[in-house]
Amino acid sequence: MSHGGCRSHHAECLFPSLTGDITQKGYEKKRSKLIGAYLPQPPTANGAAVVRCRLQHSEGAPGRALHSGNIGVCDIREAAVRERAASTAGNRPLFYFRFGVDQALPPERRAPVTPASSTRYHRRRSSGSRDERYRSDVHTEAVQAALAKHKERKMAVPMPSKRRSLVVQTSMDAYTPPDTSSGSEDEGSVQGDSQGTPTSSQGSINMEHWISQAIHGSTTSTTSSSSTQSGGSGAAHRLADVMAQTHIENHSAPPDVTTYTSEHSIQVERPQGSTTSRTAPKYGNAELMETGDGVPVSSRVSAKIQQLVNTLKRPKRPPLREFFVDDFEELLEVQQPDPNQPKPEGAQMLAVRGEQLGVVTNWPPSLEAALQRWGTISPKAPCLTTMDTNGKPLYILTYGKLWTRSMKVAYNILHKLGTKQEPMVRPGDRVALVFPNNDPAASMVAFYGCLLAEVVPVPIEVPLTRKDAGSQQIGFLLGSCGVTVALTSDACHKGLPKSPTGEIPQFKGWPKLLWFVTESKHLSKPPRDWFPHIKDANNDTAYIEYKTCKDGSVLGVTVTRIALLTHCQALTQACGYTEAETIVNVLDFKKDVGLWHGILTSVMNMMHVISIPYALMKVNPLSWIQKVCQYKAKVACVKSRDMHWALVAHRDQRDINLSSLRMLIVADGANPWSISSCDAFLNVFQSKGLRQEVICPCASSPEALTVAIRRPTDDSNQPPGRGVLSMHGLTYGVIRVDSEEKLSVLTVQDVGLVMPGVPIPSVRLNLTPQLCQWTFSWNLCVCAIATGTSYYGLSGMTKNTFEVFPVTSSGAPVSEYPFVRTGLLGFVGPGGLVFVVGKMDGLMVVSGRRHNADDIVATALAVEPMKFVYRGRIAVFSVTVLHDERIVIVAEQRPDSTEEDSFQWMSRVLQAIDSIHQVGVYCLALVPANTLPKTPLGGIHLSETKQLFLEGSLHPCNVLMCPHTCVTNLPKPRQKQPEIGPASVMVGNLVSGKRIAQASGRDLGQIEDNDQARKFLFLSEVLQWRAQTTPDHVLYTLLNCRGAIASSLTCVQLHKRAEKIAVMLLERGHLQDGDHVALVYPPGIDLIAAFYGCLYAGCVPITVRPPHPQNIATTLPTVKMIVEVSRSACLMTTQLICKLLRSREAAAAVDVRAWPPILDTDDLPKKRPAQIYKPSNPDTLAYLDFSVSTTGMLAGVKMCHAATSAFCRSIKLQCELYPSREVAICLDPYCGLGFVLWCLCSVYSGHQSILIPPSELETNPALWLLAVSQYKVRDTFCSYSVMELCTKGLGSQTESLKARGLDLSRVRTCVVVAEERPRIALTQSFSKLFKDLGLHPRAVSTSFGCRVNLAICLQLTALSPCLQGTSGPDPTTVYVDMRALRHDRVRLVERGSPHSLPLMESGKILPGVRIIIANPETKGPLGDSHLGEIWVHSAHNASGYFTIYGDESLQSDHFNSRLSFGDTQTVWARTGYLGFLRRTELTDANGERHDALYVVGALDEAMELRGMRYHPIDIETSVIRAHKSVTECAVFTWTNLLVVVVELDGSEQEALDLVPLVTNVVLEEHYLVVGVVVVVDIGVIPINSRGEKQRMHLRDGFLADQLDPIYVAYNM
Repeated sequence: MSHGGCRSHHAECLFPSLTGDITQKGYEKKRSKLIGAYLPQPPTANGAAVVRCRLQHSEGAPGRALHSGNIGVCDIREAAVRERAASTAGNRPLFYFRFGVDQALPPERRAPVTPASSTRYHRRRSSGSRDERYRSDVHTEAVQAALAKHKERKMAVPMPSKRRSLVVQTSMDAYTPPDTSSGSEDEGSVQGDSQGTPTSSQGSINMEHWISQAIHGSTTSTTSSSSTQSGGSGAAHRLADVMAQTHIENHSAPPDVTTYTSEHSIQVERPQGSTTSRTAPKYGNAELMETGDGVPVSSRVSAKIQQLVNTLKRPKRPPLREFFVDDFEELLEVQQPDPNQPKPEGAQMLAVRGEQLGVVTNWPPSLEAALQRWGTISPKAPCLTTMDTNGKPLYILTYGKLWTRSMKVAYNILHKLGTKQEPMVRPGDRVALVFPNNDPAASMVAFYGCLLAEVVPVPIEVPLTRKDAGSQQIGFLLGSCGVTVALTSDACHKGLPKSPTGEIPQFKGWPKLLWFVTESKHLSKPPRDWFPHIKDANNDTAYIEYKTCKDGSVLGVTVTRIALLTHCQALTQACGYTEAETIVNVLDFKKDVGLWHGILTSVMNMMHVISIPYALMKVNPLSWIQKVCQYKAKVACVKSRDMHWALVAHRDQRDINLSSLRMLIVADGANPWSISSCDAFLNVFQSKGLRQEVICPCASSPEALTVAIRRPTDDSNQPPGRGVLSMHGLTYGVIRVDSEEKLSVLTVQDVGLVMPGVPIPSVRLNLTPQLCQWTFSWNLCVCAIATGTSYYGLSGMTKNTFEVFPVTSSGAPVSEYPFVRTGLLGFVGPGGLVFVVGKMDGLMVVSGRRHNADDIVATALAVEPMKFVYRGRIAVFSVTVLHDERIVIVAEQRPDSTEEDSFQWMSRVLQAIDSIHQVGVYCLALVPANTLPKTPLGGIHLSETKQLFLEGSLHPCNVLMCPHTCVTNLPKPRQKQPEIGPASVMVGNLVSGKRIAQASGRDLGQIEDNDQARKFLFLSEVLQWRAQTTPDHVLYTLLNCRGAIASSLTCVQLHKRAEKIAVMLLERGHLQDGDHVALVYPPGIDLIAAFYGCLYAGCVPITVRPPHPQNIATTLPTVKMIVEVSRSACLMTTQLICKLLRSREAAAAVDVRAWPPILDTDDLPKKRPAQIYKPSNPDTLAYLDFSVSTTGMLAGVKMCHAATSAFCRSIKLQCELYPSREVAICLDPYCGLGFVLWCLCSVYSGHQSILIPPSELETNPALWLLAVSQYKVRDTFCSYSVMELCTKGLGSQTESLKARGLDLSRVRTCVVVAEERPRIALTQSFSKLFKDLGLHPRAVSTSFGCRVNLAICLQLTALSPCLQGTSGPDPTTVYVDMRALRHDRVRLVERGSPHSLPLMESGKILPGVRIIIANPETKGPLGDSHLGEIWVHSAHNASGYFTIYGDESLQSDHFNSRLSFGDTQTVWARTGYLGFLRRTELTDANGERHDALYVVGALDEAMELRGMRYHPIDIETSVIRAHKSVTECAVFTWTNLLVVVVELDGSEQEALDLVPLVTNVVLEEHYLVVGVVVVVDIGVIPINSRGEKQRMHLRDGFLADQLDPIYVAYNM
């Protein structure tokens, strides 16, 4: 095996964990695959993993010393490693080794490094290795020092976990062993050395030490967290301790499913919709660690969460003042001004005047006149040389050609467009110039053609596609300028997108344009006698320059002819331009410095411009330097970026000589990072003839043109001005000169003196412009002729920017002429030097302090490793969340960076920015290289990036959110008041006129009805009576999936069948009366017969949902558990299920030998029982009702015979059921109201039940509605999952259903049976969808039941007033204030008001039921306006929990509670649900006011956060609205952290987009900070048969790391 191949393989063995989390199973699999080849023979020296190592030390190797700026990296890291090794001994190692522990590798020997190779290495390192553009040594050292400060309190930031498919597989070469620094790596590591030549000059790394450390569980890597599973048991112990301390609230005592078995044993089902097929998530049998509270924990996820909790425990900001604010004053914390903030001092700043503009006698009266002069005097003089992408001169435009061609263009624009009578363009009209960046010649000709024709050119970028970033905004500018003609070149015209007919389509947002090609061959020659009218410069508009604002909108700045001329004169004087000088221009010639120097001033002075296109710079970044040498150019116009690119590329160049340069104009010299580019460039090129005084930074803005420029001096002794300013002071707008020792300083360079003839004051940002005191840094303004005059067509903005009258502190104006705001922030320093500290557009005001985006960019880019950000492409902007601006950083990462690198870099950036700027970063996102929207010249399009971020389509590959540290203005946490005595609450309620919240259904005693069944105490007697009196009356009809009748039962058939089953139980099962029997049947008729068979035999039936044949592993344990917990003596089922229970799959899931005797009812005895059992007492047990609550508790409640009969009677009265009625039931018949309606009500009331098993709807979603229509049913019952299936599955089929004759107009009521808050959105969309099929909008209503009382409310709406004994008014909807609800208060608001939450009444209270709202803590009754626990008193309350331990004292509270005062005699059952009552204006049939009950949510699902009560569903609703790809969401808390799990319907690339959006929406709407965001696949959130989310199950699955998430983000 070759050396290289072996090496890469080993590297793979060593570092798979870097590419993201790996599950235990995946680890084992990968381990065996990779190690197979190596295990038999111990690795030899050459087969050992040759891990590239980049060390900071260079011992004994000749070569140049490394740069400064690396100071302290090594020791910081080592100390961090040491410290973390000590603190996180229980944490998992970051790298794990696939070698057996005993088979450690021998210490690795490296090939000796020859001096030659090491010098090459050092030369490469020292020259251009760091991101020079942004490096000022001061800044780098400040960042290093800041990070060093952090190492003392090292933050253990948990690293996000990512699914492997989401991680871009990167080359193994990029990894470094953990104890070496990956700080400043050499560029060559990627390009030159990929063959694996060792580049380190250090001998060997002690691999043994490294491996043993990794194996023993201390982590030696440099990240601040870990992301893989622990081999060691240390973590387990540590976690168990942690868990024991962070006591998870103990659930009430019905046996908790999670402690029972290590599998997730509750059956998790989702209806199989036709659109999204949800399969039950299979949480495998991961080895769970049981903790005291029975919550399974796996070491991996919870260790991360624990890390997060520990990190958040460290107080970051001063603690909030904790006192209780009354609910409705829940104000956000307002930032108080900092008492220690720096104050401005010193005298008031005076306006600084530039030197007089010298008048040169032969200066031309206008630019056109200059062109005419040179075009006629020296037509052969070169004006512009353009380059192709190989750097060869493509074309030389002479002054003669420029003059003749411009005249031609001018003539054609004026005379050849439109007709003679109606020319399209008249003097003064605006014309667009659309030329590509590689064709400055054509653009220059067109520009001067426009000037000669006296039309106004608007130079813009070429729209490449119809949806280019920002091109729509440019279209708006053209529209507002009234542009109808666009001049363009031939090549550009051909390249524009065309429609099939060959026309250029209209771009989005653009006006209709006529495209006019300006090449000479397409134009007609002007007649001999035609000559352009050349006037002296006047106040007409010369051209319009476009400017992109912070928000992405595009403005046009108008520049007059006189301003144009004066500006050219001022530049000529300031730069000392002389005739025929050569100037190299790299800048965009359409606008700004590139236009002013390269197109305008050059012509005024007959200079020769060498234009370097952006495309050539991309291919050869040195091209501009080569052209300076080749043409002996005197002047070059560049940006910091160009200097930086040249630095990176210059190492292979020998013969560079820059001594001809007398001026290197740095166009963005006002940026904070330009100083480091200038310094670094000078360092490297000083040896090539570059003089220090040549570098001339300038400050400019579209509004004020050039503001200041450093003059080229001949005196090389005078160093340029430097200002070292306190960053903290700057955030308050105060300039403090600081010593260079401090960390948070900003070093700025001067941009020279003010332009000739221009005064500049600094003006405060507030509305009345005042001159600043000398220590204030504010907006620079200029007053001169040479500035822009307005924003085209925007008079208000123009007034604010171009017509500013600064005043002195006494209020006197500085001058009678208006000033123009430059948009630059800065001050005038000593000696009249102008210093710029930032731009207005980059200003972010975070909690009252101003931060400059460019400063933050500079800090982020000074963080090691400097090359991490791809080409330095980084965007910083702010987004408004919760009434304050929050800083967002988006950077492109290098293609070869690993997850590990990214995460380390991100955490370092956060620390650096926190130390230097004292401001928190809200979100840091990394995107793949080259994916951010670009401006035409390759910069980052900021507003477009921000837009993508906000709409969730940025697709980052890494995200780190820090809301915990940034968001300091959350509302004050609620403090619970010391308990007020219940009596005083009562008095308070009376005083404030609130009635006690109680209500009741109709009184059963007073209802006169001819109910024959009432004379029987037991249901078994009712059935016998019906079998005698109406033997052939059909009670049950079961439909199959095609809607045909599968089977039916008459009264006598049911009676006879039940008798046979009773015989079987007594003879084959040898059961005694009172024994428990588990009925494991599919929904159908067998279940009903078996139930009555048990009653006939005196046994107690328990209905159990059968296991799902396709999913035995997850569903069978639940069956087993219910059978065990209910102490069933025997199990009855069908033959098919009988086989399933004894199958091999079943044996794999549970111990099949432990089943009780199984009876198969398909084979019944033929005889009748001697007698039918009659219970001695109506209070004996009739049946047990088992169900799994949403919190994962399995609870069985006892129903006695009396309660069962009372229940049936109550429903009969409420729903007006009698033998001639038919009711369609599409519910699961295993527990709650579903079971009662399916099995009991028909026997009691005699009506026919049409049974539709909900599982059949998965194959035929229309089954239920078709049955309702076919049988002309008036009343039907369904569950939310059925309703959702119909809404999603039949949404597009309403027309075809109508054609099939589906008619729902006879439906009087459609009741949704549920144990939760009514789902308004679902019921409304269902009603709307099927309105066309005749469904009455008021027909849909809800019911509410719970464990202690299976049905409390049931709404049956009467649609026509003439129905006898109508059941009551429509269900009403109210809107409550969500903020008040968090404080357990109910405040009604108008629909659509902010923070409003719609709640629908849960139905009409059943006859014989009384309800009161009580305080769950004090058990006192509450007033109308309070949210409290719903307590219920009725004859059909369950009589208690059936618990395996017989320990009923705990639960007695649930079934027989008494109020602490008031009516203390009545015994109530506590439902465990929060709600409130409201008296409505409506009246009942008996004339009384109707009391509506509103259910808000389950008490044990509610989350207590910040002292307030939140209901998961409210947060989930907000999250689902946040992004189109979120299909479902569930939230839960763990150790006070809010965890949000979202299901993603989209590509995995979108997963990380959701993290910021979810965090934002929860902050905005709920004032909560999300702790963890988990993005999972569709169908992972478990849902029970009632369609309710099983959040606690999800929580256990998350903590046991069984969700297989796409991405997990831990918010800081």
